[in-house]
Formats: sequence, C-alpha cells, structure tokens
Amino acid sequence: MPHNLNFTNGKTSMMYVGEAPWHRLGVKLPKLATSSEAIEAAGLDYEVDKKQLFCKPNGRRLVDVPRNFCTVRRDTETVLGIVGDRYTVLQNKDAFTFFDSLVGAGEAIFETSGALGQGETIWLLAKLPGFIRIGRNDEVKKYLLLTNSHDGKSMVRAKLTPVRVVCNNTLSAALEGAEQEVRIRHTPSAVDRLAEAHKILGLTNALYQELDLIFNRMNVKRITERHLLEFVKTLIPDNQEASFNTRTENMRSKILELSETGASAEHSRGSLWGALNAVSEYTDHVQNSTIPEKRLTSVWFGSGEKLKLRAFELARTWLNN
Repeated sequence: MPHNLNFTNGKTSMMYVGEAPWHRLGVKLPKLATSSEAIEAAGLDYEVDKKQLFCKPNGRRLVDVPRNFCTVRRDTETVLGIVGDRYTVLQNKDAFTFFDSLVGAGEAIFETSGALGQGETIWLLAKLPGFIRIGRNDEVKKYLLLTNSHDGKSMVRAKLTPVRVVCNNTLSAALEGAEQEVRIRHTPSAVDRLAEAHKILGLTNALYQELDLIFNRMNVKRITERHLLEFVKTLIPDNQEASFNTRTENMRSKILELSETGASAEHSRGSLWGALNAVSEYTDHVQNSTIPEKRLTSVWFGSGEKLKLRAFELARTWLNN
C-alpha cells in the first residue's frame, strides 16, 4: 500500500484523535485514548513469537539454522523479520505499559498509534499535560513518542516530541547534558530497561521548562532579512560535490518563503523562532510531499528530524551570540 500502513482483516491498523491524517485512514476516536482503547482501535492487540529458523540443505530434511530465528505475527502467521538468539520480543502491550507507568494506568493520553508494513513497526504518540506558551498566542503541546519494531532492524525508541499548535509542526531539540531520547535493544533485559527508562523520561517536565525558556528567548530575538538568509545558507550549505546546486537553492528558497507566508509566519515573522519554525514546516509539510509514505519516518527519525536538529542547534548558537 502506498501509505505503508498495515492493513489486516479489512481494517487499517491506526487510530487518531482530531484532524484526519493525510491518508484519511484509520479509526477516529472522539477523545484521547487509554492504552487499552488505543491498542484495540489501532489493531495492535496481536502478539509476536520468536521461532527457530530451518533450511533444507539437501532438499529433503529440515535442519535448524544455529543462532538464527524469525519473528512471526501470531494472528496472521506473517514472518516479520530475521533475528539473532539474543533478540527478545517486546510485545505491543508492553510498549503501552511503559507509557502507563509514566502517567498512570488508565489515563487517556494517546493521540495516535498504529502499525506499518505487515505490523513489524508500531508507534505511539502520547500527549502530556500542559503546554509551552510562546508570547501571547503561540502554544507548543508536549508529547512523548515511542516506536517499537519486531523485525530486528531497529531499537525501541522513546523521545520528547513537542508540536507547535498553530501549524502542527513537530519540533526537534537537543538540550546539552540532558537525555531527550531513550534507545533500548531487544535483549533479555529489554522489558526491565523499559521500566527503568521512565527515570530518564520522568524528567520531561524539567526538560520542557528549559525548552519554554529557549523558545521564548528565540521569539523575542529579532533578525533581519539578511540574517535570515545567512541562517538558511549556514544550515543548508552548497554541495561542493555537485555540478549544480539547484536542489539546495530550492530548499533555501522554500524555507525563506515559509518564514514570510507559511502557516506560522503570522505569529513569528522576523524572529529567530520564526526561522526555526520555517525549517520545521518545510520538513513536516513540504519535504516528501509527493512521497507521503516516507513522511512519518522522516519527520520523527529520518532526514527531516536531522535537519530540524541542526536548525535548533544553529538557532541556539545565534541566541547566545
């Protein structure tokens, strides 16, 4: 399927609250969901088994492949990936339980969740209480994002994910000396480490308080058109290996345009905060716009996130100079 969402038994494995996502698929809920509601609505109530791999070297007799296993979705019997002997399956319900341990079991915090591919990757987006107010009318909601895979290709990841309300931009930020993300390997201690991870992510209030201060300082830091151009050129330098820099120039031009006319421009035009959000709006709503199946990964963990992190680091440097 072009959107890469899992589709099982005639249903799309996704739930959401609020505005329909770009693919217009999934189950819409009227309010934030509890873990049990989100699991059921998104079709994530399946379990995954780890099974020994076998082969037929002579074409007749099955022989086990030492230290090699496959992960199998129990309800559909679909093979999701090939893993090693130390790999430990982290069931979807245990991933939700991790969030429950942060905010309390039975709390309605889940805004969207779903599965990709054949169900080998799931994501959970949980809304935290409160928000960051930038100036008078600009708000940033507080979120935690968790992804879990069953194919052996990636770790469990949990991270801070603030979202600017006025333009639905997903912001990326790296605070010095602080853990904004937890990565956990699928090993026998994975479940125990998830239980411990809340000690790091439990500092989210302190981290968001720091972001509150930084974002508001960026909002009052005025920059001229010349400074904005310098910011964008520093963020996206010329490609010295390319004969032409058409792609680079197009990226710069679009970010400059969004800083003036984008969804967030009315609240932040002419500020360092506006420059940062023009980059976020570009990565979230323009980049990969013709290839929507790449958008989710790019925004949260791929090239889009990397560009936003570089923009945040550059903006902090300018803020302190």
